[in-house]
Amino acid sequence: MSEQTPTPSSGFTGLGINPSLLSILHSANFITPSPIQAKAIPVAIQGQDVIGIAQTGTGKTLAFGIPMIQRLAMFKGRGLVIVPTRELAIQVEESLRRIGSKIGMRTAVLIGGENIEKQKRALRTNPHVLVVTPGRLIDHLEQRTVNLNDIKILVLDEADRMLDMGFAPQINKILLTVPKDRQTMLFSATMPTDIVKIATSHMKLPTRIEVAPAGTAAERVQQELFIVEKSKKRSLLATILADFSGTVLVFTRTKFGARQTCAAVIAMGHTAAEIHSNRSLAQRRQALDGFKTGKYRVLVATDIAARGIDVKGIGLVINMDLPDNSEDYVHRIGRTGRAGTTGRAISFATPDQRDDIRSIERLIRNRLVISKMPDKLIEVAAPPARGREERDDRRGNRPAMNIRGRGQGRFIDRGVRTKAVNPRPPYMRREDTFKAPVSTTPSIPRSIIIDDEDAPAYRYEPRSRGASRRPQSRGSAKSGRR
Repeated sequence: MSEQTPTPSSGFTGLGINPSLLSILHSANFITPSPIQAKAIPVAIQGQDVIGIAQTGTGKTLAFGIPMIQRLAMFKGRGLVIVPTRELAIQVEESLRRIGSKIGMRTAVLIGGENIEKQKRALRTNPHVLVVTPGRLIDHLEQRTVNLNDIKILVLDEADRMLDMGFAPQINKILLTVPKDRQTMLFSATMPTDIVKIATSHMKLPTRIEVAPAGTAAERVQQELFIVEKSKKRSLLATILADFSGTVLVFTRTKFGARQTCAAVIAMGHTAAEIHSNRSLAQRRQALDGFKTGKYRVLVATDIAARGIDVKGIGLVINMDLPDNSEDYVHRIGRTGRAGTTGRAISFATPDQRDDIRSIERLIRNRLVISKMPDKLIEVAAPPARGREERDDRRGNRPAMNIRGRGQGRFIDRGVRTKAVNPRPPYMRREDTFKAPVSTTPSIPRSIIIDDEDAPAYRYEPRSRGASRRPQSRGSAKSGRR
């Protein structure tokens, strides 16, 4: 990098950043560093290992991104950033590319749900920085399509979330694969002792930078709590959406709850989209991009989006369900009130969730204000019953086949009851194999009335050990042939 580049007046001056990067930061409208950036950048630029704890939405990506870009430009080698979710990986890569592409830095994203051949082509360009999720990186390591021998800087972003999602074995495997002579940085809003043990066992005298105590919620977010019966949650949601005019991010605990809530919000007359693990990567990108551009006013998501959504101007976050992990509450409400702006967070809790509320209050070191229920709630129709698609998901797939392509047990066709088409008894059954589950009824659509809508059309009965085999002929028994 050229040292003669004029340095614009910026709050980043004096942090040890190269003048060329300072000019790029100024042109990208990064004027004043956040507290975590001001404290972490000088230490990281010196090559020291860092453990950074800061509230979500305070700019942790640039806190490790700027030192990584500068050190890779000076000392060569490659950087590796490990994140828990696909959305966060895409967001981090975009932030790094925004700064590094102007000095010729190449990046690659290795995440699940995307064509692995496309990722292999990106790896052939010899990128300087890899942004990955643990599972997909392990896939590439096993296929020997990526080499980590030249990794000089390793970053674990949202490390506590990766531990919650069960990535500890993969992270340990990756840490044993990368060179020991490297710089390691770990950033998160919360820092459980388990992840600290994993990190410190692979770090060299790390410097702990704690801008706010672990678990501190965003200061500019107004937090409210409603104690509401489960049956009235949708009506309360409709009432709040009618009173509030901005963009809204709604969190649910389950994927099915997100699907139902999104359908209910659309029925209320609002534009909405959903994000959860049952959606493909393309569908999740389309939903998030539509939410960013204003195509959708409401985005319904599970905790997969509690980290990885960086949308400016989210006015309200609604927790339809309290999270299973109280630390996720901090990350959920951190989607609003980002970068010094104000925000609002509303949580719904049932009367039997007092313990969950106290757990959140202990973590954030503050009492949640219980708001009074509105005098009149907007009436909302009952959620639609589960369709055949959801019932099929609940039943699971058909039994696995053996090496000859035959089922391991028997399928029993329950028969199809019709009003006038089938003259046979409606409950006639016929046993058949998986290879040819032919019904005794005429060939008619299976959507016509069946005996019990919630029962599977085929029931699998495994063959018992003591079941008798087909008798052999006497001649075959004597000769030993089957």
